[in-house]
Amino acid sequence: MSLVQTALQQAQRIDMNMPWGTAVWHVWRPTVRTHLKKPCVLLHGGSGSWTHWINNVMVLSREREVWVLDLPGFGDSDLPEHVKDADTLAPFVAQILKQTFPKTLIDLIGFSFGGMTAGLMAASHPELLATLVLVGVPGLGLMVEKLPLRGMHDTMTDAERRSIHRHNLNAMMLSDTSIVTNEVIDMQIANVARDRMRRRRIAHTDVLSQVQSQWQCPVHGVWGAQDALYKNTLERVPKVLSSLTSFHVVPEAGHWVQFEKPPAFHLAIEKIL
Repeated sequence: MSLVQTALQQAQRIDMNMPWGTAVWHVWRPTVRTHLKKPCVLLHGGSGSWTHWINNVMVLSREREVWVLDLPGFGDSDLPEHVKDADTLAPFVAQILKQTFPKTLIDLIGFSFGGMTAGLMAASHPELLATLVLVGVPGLGLMVEKLPLRGMHDTMTDAERRSIHRHNLNAMMLSDTSIVTNEVIDMQIANVARDRMRRRRIAHTDVLSQVQSQWQCPVHGVWGAQDALYKNTLERVPKVLSSLTSFHVVPEAGHWVQFEKPPAFHLAIEKIL
């Protein structure tokens, strides 16, 4: 049984009707109900879906509810009109959270593009969050100029396309090439095919660091030590994000740190939350 199938067996899917379309949650609940811990919301990265958290949902849901959103425009969630990047997406994510958790502050963990969106949302809607964890987020003005990613064209065979996906996963997402299995490539293909927000640009700006003065909850950072987006600039992250409460670096992990090194990532999250 695949990782996706195993996780889905334990999940509840919730399709929320919003004024602009459907927002899709996948929810994992602890076997033993507890009311001591806040719900934990996970936001995936660009060209992703809930499966960016495939190695984490079962562990994180042992003691709390874990709600994983397909961000609008990705996965199975619809794309609102005129949304083109994280800045215009953030108000819609806030709308979803207000409707889902009308009387409850949440702990939110945002990965990459999802973390940048969460950081922008935390600045404009601080009343929604108890804690924010940023995982390998862009928008700090520190990213590498260009990654050695490869493109595709219509005449490629399926095998050639899979080879491109393997290369791009190794170039951007993961530091250990052995982790890029056929199952991981299948997840990537499914996620990329459902990305309807292709021309995103603000990740290369310092948009997130500019709004940090508006954050009102504790904000923590978790990065992979080998994050390809932060080659030679990782040590500058806590200086640029001077408002961080803590900054955790996971050894021998790439950008997709929570997938590549789940035990170390979960340990960092346990310390934070």
